[in-house]
Amino acid sequence: MLYERKFPEISLKRHLISLAGILTLALLSACQSTPVQTDGGEPQAASKVAELHTQLGISYLRQGKLEQANNRLQRALNADPNFSTAHNAMGLLQEQLKNPDKAEQHYRRAVSLNPGDSASQNNYGSFLCRQQRYEEGEARFIKVTENPLYDSPEIAYTNAGVCMKRAGDSEKAEHYLRTALQINPKIPQALFAMCELSYDKARYLTARAYLQRYQELAPHTPQSLWLGVRVERELGDKNTASSYALLLKSNYPDSRETQLLLESGEL
Repeated sequence: MLYERKFPEISLKRHLISLAGILTLALLSACQSTPVQTDGGEPQAASKVAELHTQLGISYLRQGKLEQANNRLQRALNADPNFSTAHNAMGLLQEQLKNPDKAEQHYRRAVSLNPGDSASQNNYGSFLCRQQRYEEGEARFIKVTENPLYDSPEIAYTNAGVCMKRAGDSEKAEHYLRTALQINPKIPQALFAMCELSYDKARYLTARAYLQRYQELAPHTPQSLWLGVRVERELGDKNTASSYALLLKSNYPDSRETQLLLESGEL
C-alpha cells in the first residue's frame, strides 16, 4: 500500500488507504523465513520454492486474481510452512475472501515467525482495527515504531492515528498524526485525516489548510471533494464549495458522497 520501496509489495484495491475509513498499509517487506537446513548446512530448495510461489502469489494479489493467488501462496506454505512473507500475504488474501479467522491465523503466524517484520506488524494492526479491536491494533503500530531498524515510522504513526480516529479517540489520533507529519510532512493520508479531525472540531481554516496540502500530493476522491464542500460552506466561500460540488457530481455521480451532496439541498 504505501511507501515500502522493496519488492515484494502488495497494493490491493480493498486494502488501499481509505480516506473514509481505516488506513491500511498492506505491505510486504523482503523478509525471509528461517530456511530448512541440509546436513551440509545449506538451505534446502524448499525455501527457494516458497519464495518463488510467494512472489507469484503477491503478483496475482496485485491483479485481483484471488484464486490464482491462493493457489500460489498455498504452494509456498506447503513448501515451507515457516515462510513468514507467505503467511503475511495469505492473511491479506483471506481478508479479501472475507475469512477473518483464517486471516488472523496467518497474520499471527507471520509476526510470530518474524517479530521484526514491520510490514507484517502493520498489516496485522490494520486488520485488528478493521475488526474494531482498536487497542490491540494500536499496540501493534506502536511496536513497529519502536523497531530501530524500521526506516519509515511515519507509516505506523499514520496507521495508529487513523485507527484511533475510528475508535473515537481524537486526542490520540491527533497526536499520532502530528507525529507522522513531523517525520514526513508529505503523507496524504495523514493530511486528510487531520483535515477531518479539524473539521470535526470546527477548526475550519485549519481544515482548509490541511486539505490544500493534501491536494498538492494526491488526486481528489469522493471523500475529499465532499469534505471540501463542507469546509468551504462553513467558511462562507460559496464559489469554492460549488467548484468542489461540480467536481464531485461530474467525476463520481454514483458515489455515496454525491448522494449526500444532493440530499443536503445546497448545490
